[in-house]
Amino acid sequence: MIAGVQPKVLLSQDEDGNLHLDERFVEIFGAEYMNYKLVREADGLTKQSEDVCWLEFNDNGKFKSKHKEVAVGRSLLMSPFSQFFTWQTTNIISILEQRDDYIKFNTENSCYELFVLSK
Repeated sequence: MIAGVQPKVLLSQDEDGNLHLDERFVEIFGAEYMNYKLVREADGLTKQSEDVCWLEFNDNGKFKSKHKEVAVGRSLLMSPFSQFFTWQTTNIISILEQRDDYIKFNTENSCYELFVLSK
């Protein structure tokens, strides 16, 4: 390795859209387990996160409350739960299908599928 140069952190994506960390990254920082996969129907955009929560906002768009359950009027937030979150949807306008390991829902501007990979 050249002094002062950081090695590149590599990610790969398999044909199912799952992200995998480079072995060297895992050795240094440890593995992060992705328990959820979100797919946007229109373009296949795929996001993964360790956890999710559902946010509710009041009438003027300010944060109101955080929930563990999906519901119409809530927004999906994918971890980490900080200013560096993975993804946030607009508010849900309808839930098309819901099972223990899968939710399909429409937001104000997109249709998504959320898969529970493990818990």
